[in-house]
Amino acid sequence: MPSVLDRFPNGAHVVILRLRSLGDCVLTTPAIHLLKSFRSDLQLTVAVEPRFAAVFEGNPDVALLVDPSVSSVRQVKPHLCLNLHGGSTSARLTALSGAKYRAGFAHYSLQFPYNLRIPSAQEILGNERPVHTAEHLASAMFWLGVPEQQIPPARLFAEPESRESPYAVIHPFASAETKAWPVRFYLQLAQHMKRELDVQPVFISGPGEDLSTFQMWPTVANPPLERTKELLAGASWFVGNDSGPAHMAAAFGIPTMVFFGPSDPVTWAPWRTRSEVLVSDGPIYSISPQQAISALERLCRAVHA
Repeated sequence: MPSVLDRFPNGAHVVILRLRSLGDCVLTTPAIHLLKSFRSDLQLTVAVEPRFAAVFEGNPDVALLVDPSVSSVRQVKPHLCLNLHGGSTSARLTALSGAKYRAGFAHYSLQFPYNLRIPSAQEILGNERPVHTAEHLASAMFWLGVPEQQIPPARLFAEPESRESPYAVIHPFASAETKAWPVRFYLQLAQHMKRELDVQPVFISGPGEDLSTFQMWPTVANPPLERTKELLAGASWFVGNDSGPAHMAAAFGIPTMVFFGPSDPVTWAPWRTRSEVLVSDGPIYSISPQQAISALERLCRAVHA
């Protein structure tokens, strides 16, 4: 039976709607790579909020980046509009995209825009287990007609920042207090990195995040996303909470250690990189500094094995 992709003419334009978070944007790149690798003729446009556009900049799979507005999407004249967000704004954009085919997951609460309804990842992949976000997004490509295969790592592109000595990027913040490992523990871990591993800790922050507690170490306050990519591309390690920079680090293949409190590591763990995932048995502060040091040393041994 012909797949959805079999109906597309050569060089067809596809708009992928990717609204909201940094981590979701990063974890969309494996799905995009699968689609472009299978149909290299397709012209892939990502409609993304300007603050996250740098995730896709430099990516050879993406022909064009546009603002998530009706006029920008319609100007592309898409053959397919694929909504990977599912909220009311993206539903409206899909409905008004002008695309012949309008696809979204069947579990989205608003179904009116879609003439292609994508089943759950479990149904597509043929199992009932919980799936990682990268698997969930990639499953849409398999349903459209990309042959099912191993899902690749996420893809970010940047020139690595050059520093005289090895450094680790540490992002000690999260979207909620319950997801943030304590500041005092990060300070102990930073001391261990410098003293025992001879790796320079570099603390970074995002909008509204205060680095004043970490001023005894090098800090980079709220850098543009392009600079964050450069920092991570040149880093030897990444340590942080479950947040967007952790997914960026994994995309660059950096050994990564991430602390999980209430969020689900099955869904949000670093994707396809050497990693240590520390999951709290209760509040996130129940993960001790010694547990973190032991995990970091395990990761170090694995990298140098």
